[in-house]
Amino acid sequence: MAKKYIDVMDTSFRDGFQSVFGARVLMDDFFPAVQAAKEAGIRHFEFGGGARFQSLYFYLNEDAFLMMDKFRDIVGPDANLQTLARGVNTVTLDTGSRELVDLHAKLFAKHSTTTIRNFDALNDVNNLKFSGECITKHGLKHEVVVTLMDLPPNCKGAHDVEFYERILKEILDAQIPFTSVCFKDASGTSNPQKVYETIKMARKHLPENMHIRLHTHETAGVSVACYLAALEAGVDGIDLAASPVSGGTSQPDILTLLHAVKGKNYDLGLDEEKILKYEEIFCDCIKDYFVPPEAVQVSPLIPFSPMPGGALTANTQMMRDHNLLDKFPQVIKAMREVVEKGGFGTSVTPVSQFYFQQAFNNVMFGLWQKIAEGYGKMVLGYFGKTPVKPDEEVIKLAAKQLNLEPTTELAIDLADKDETKSIAYTRKLLEEEGIEPNEENIFIAAACKDKGLSYLRGDAKVNVRKISTMPKPVAQHLDNKFTVSVNGNKYHVEVSEGFDKDVNVKNIQKVDEHEEAGENAIVAGNSGSVFKINIKDGDKVSTGQVIMVLEAMKMEMEVSAPRDGVIKIVKVNIGDSVGDSDIVAIYEEENKD
Repeated sequence: MAKKYIDVMDTSFRDGFQSVFGARVLMDDFFPAVQAAKEAGIRHFEFGGGARFQSLYFYLNEDAFLMMDKFRDIVGPDANLQTLARGVNTVTLDTGSRELVDLHAKLFAKHSTTTIRNFDALNDVNNLKFSGECITKHGLKHEVVVTLMDLPPNCKGAHDVEFYERILKEILDAQIPFTSVCFKDASGTSNPQKVYETIKMARKHLPENMHIRLHTHETAGVSVACYLAALEAGVDGIDLAASPVSGGTSQPDILTLLHAVKGKNYDLGLDEEKILKYEEIFCDCIKDYFVPPEAVQVSPLIPFSPMPGGALTANTQMMRDHNLLDKFPQVIKAMREVVEKGGFGTSVTPVSQFYFQQAFNNVMFGLWQKIAEGYGKMVLGYFGKTPVKPDEEVIKLAAKQLNLEPTTELAIDLADKDETKSIAYTRKLLEEEGIEPNEENIFIAAACKDKGLSYLRGDAKVNVRKISTMPKPVAQHLDNKFTVSVNGNKYHVEVSEGFDKDVNVKNIQKVDEHEEAGENAIVAGNSGSVFKINIKDGDKVSTGQVIMVLEAMKMEMEVSAPRDGVIKIVKVNIGDSVGDSDIVAIYEEENKD
């Protein structure tokens, strides 16, 4: 009897890059690996969408549409090139209007896409209907998604087989057009038995020839067991990655699954030796990229605080950028309560980012003292209906801090009422900047906001962690004699290793961290990058006026003037990284007379 053919989608160049490198890999560096994958016989790739849209403009100074077209040129016209979309959020963290949702599908069809995998993190079917219709209208295959995870212990009300059955029935009842179904576990926390029962359930409700896939991550260490359970239950396709972007926070390696199914009645359609050669070339292509240690690990804590692989390293890379990585264990631990009180949206973008931002705030500012905008809007209903009602106290805090009332209005209807999400609004912005308002530029600006405009103006910077460009460690046994300049006076000093027991300390005086400016200093208050500066030297400011905006962890944080006064000097520039106690501006000396 012939073995059952299992379609493998190679996720290396989208989810693999996102999971290991925070999506920051330059196209010319990885294109030789794409050619190697083609020569190895791979014909199904995930090649864009998700975070591999915004990240190109945010960090790489590259055009995602150009990257997609070049990818198609390499693999040829017959390859199935797939992207990831977030329902009404498309490839952003915010809800799009109907105009923008339709433009997303139109442009991705234009730029080499075959299939769009389309999910909603809340499993709100209302968020899948219009987006799915647009995908189909523009001639693309629509892979509709039910998102999975396991809840933290002692949590009930969603994310069991009955819940997934209800969501699948709602998709069918809504008559959303689709060509395949994916069960997507971005955090890799679903247990194998639930996966088996879910696929079996889906087989009962879907047409006999409907293609069913499972997507998971190795983050919690159970991905291979889940794939084997899904295969036994009758799944038709699985997602795998190639080394060096496989395992850990990413999908299991292609070679690993080829090994795992030996002796079983499944044919993945791939040759081990050819895949081995492909992986050798791939490893050589990006050997200069810094691999975060957390990207190659599995964690037994992830089922308690479900952080998806694709978001985990994106967040740790941002924490590295802002010297906050020491807070990561506390933030992950804090996520559990945030998930428990947030309504059980699946931990996948953008909800996973909302969870992480709120956990980050709970660690940095105190428990529930500062509601992250995305998390607050989610619990208030602005992204759709959560699987269960969020905690009542958290809803009240969010409403008060964000000055918003809870809503049951459809997310896409709310977006349509927002003028800033219209094509006309974005076209006007581009025209004011002297940028051609073609459809691609409109979508880039609408999806990436100020950073999209910065890219289109030619102001974007490359922020990639490569080993060859990282600061070198300080060499040992350097000369121990130095010249030190203090207030214009030079002194010779000699530094010796270890402590000398005969040294007597005559006086200790604590130096004020802000002694230079004293009470006239305005400090950052948070670590981050300077995103906007609203003042200049000599400006009068009033108490509470926002003088600049910092960005960290995909959040904007305002720096306000602590009192009325005149700014003597602004000490930072846009793009600078600042610590929480760094001076960002100084007032003129007050007249004490």
